[in-house]
Amino acid sequence: MDPPSLSRLVAPALSALCARRLPPSSRRLAAASAFASQQPQHQPLGLGLACPAPSPGPRREEKEPGSLPSDAPEILLGSPASARPAGGSGARGAAAAAAAAAAAAASAPGMYQSPRRLCSALLQRDAPGLRRPPGPPPRRRSPAPAAAPRLASPRLLAVASAARGVARSCSRTACPMGSGTSRLYSALTKTLDGSSASQHPEYLVAPDPEHLEPIDPKELLEECRAVLHTRPPRFQRGFVDLRADGPSSSHTPIRVMQWNILAQALGEGKDNFVQCPLEALKWEERKCLILEEILAYQPDILCLQEVDHYFDTFHPLLSRLGYQGTFFPKPWSPCLDVEHNNGPDGCALFFLQNRFKLVNSANIRLTAMTLKTNQVAIAQTLECKESSRQFCIAVTHLKARTGWERFRSAQGCDLLQNLQSITQGAKIPLIVCGDFNAEPTEEVYRHFASSSLNLNSAYKLLSADGQSEPPYTTWKIRTSGECRHTLDYIWYSKHALSVRSALDLLTEEQIGPNRLPSFNYPSDHLSLVCDFSFNEER
Repeated sequence: MDPPSLSRLVAPALSALCARRLPPSSRRLAAASAFASQQPQHQPLGLGLACPAPSPGPRREEKEPGSLPSDAPEILLGSPASARPAGGSGARGAAAAAAAAAAAAASAPGMYQSPRRLCSALLQRDAPGLRRPPGPPPRRRSPAPAAAPRLASPRLLAVASAARGVARSCSRTACPMGSGTSRLYSALTKTLDGSSASQHPEYLVAPDPEHLEPIDPKELLEECRAVLHTRPPRFQRGFVDLRADGPSSSHTPIRVMQWNILAQALGEGKDNFVQCPLEALKWEERKCLILEEILAYQPDILCLQEVDHYFDTFHPLLSRLGYQGTFFPKPWSPCLDVEHNNGPDGCALFFLQNRFKLVNSANIRLTAMTLKTNQVAIAQTLECKESSRQFCIAVTHLKARTGWERFRSAQGCDLLQNLQSITQGAKIPLIVCGDFNAEPTEEVYRHFASSSLNLNSAYKLLSADGQSEPPYTTWKIRTSGECRHTLDYIWYSKHALSVRSALDLLTEEQIGPNRLPSFNYPSDHLSLVCDFSFNEER
């Protein structure tokens, strides 16, 4: 649906809702969105990591696009935290504010994409897409090397320091996630019928990035490290060789990363990580830690949960690294309850376009006891361009919290039933990544382990007997106490796929006494990474 059509759809609904049905808080939200849309728009300069407009006060001299240094690191900054509407009251003022907000949404590059200023000329240069360079085969249980300092050139450090100064000058509240467009979306989601998103899936499609230049992953990694130079270095993790004796595939392995990256709105607004300093949760730096982790392991397929910065961060960047992405938000994301949120969180799936071809894709809203739930999944059938073999990759995030075990079990059964159909009764090999919010003792885990899809959990292979899950994949301290659980899994079709290696977990010593997240690590969940290969066809 084109932007004018979107405007025609949204404006009448907003006008009616603001005039008659919106509660006072949502009216203020829509009015704030309208005010934000009237502010001066940013000029695109090059890279898709966004800087906000400066807060009222001494004005900084604006430079023309060509005057920005080509070595300026890209800092992904948020938008102004709040804004007050000027003039207008009652139904007429609310309707005017709603129309202005709808016009702002229509003029934005994508429905939920925040207006952003592009802060580096890096993308103006030609660079190859993301490829993992060939290296020596993984070694069995290679010890993790000592933490290495983040190295960055003095010029990058200087520019990063200057950019950080601009960030500090922007007035921000405790939860600085959102622009006028995203707050407009939040108001719409809370007031319109919950099925509207599923009725209009075209709204969930990101802008076409084909006109954008590719990024050299090494230069992006250098820029991230320049931003993070004041933080402790990230710990290195080694891969464990899990290849069994016997013939192995001659094709390049498929590297899959599973990671709950922690939604920014939840991290700052809801999760109450009492031992994690608020400074460690700043999006300007935390997103660079997330990107650094992804760039360090260079997965062929990336499965993420709790993504609430898809359109303004991950899709623009990863698409220019050679990935094709899909995002499916939760219908009633808890992020929308946080003031100045950046829109809903959801699952995201990325794959390298130079390695795979998309055969089909399905967005699944999970059900439990025949009722539609707030949890989702994405399942895609891919064809490997090197071997021409197909497989299905799925990502999900099940219901959290103690007391919801039967609910999670029902969601898992629904997902398995959908995957049974997609894989044509296990004829197509399957990989399922997810935060299941369930320990191995729960019923939903047993459903997957005993499924007719013939699945096995990859990280069990790290144990001495090959039958035990890791002791933890998440470790945090909240106001309710310390939580250490195994909740994240990578399931695979053991009849068709083999695990060649798996990334070892952080040790308790590396995680530290304050647990996760921290200045060293951006999420309360550890990333899981496996290298898969197809078994030789009989």
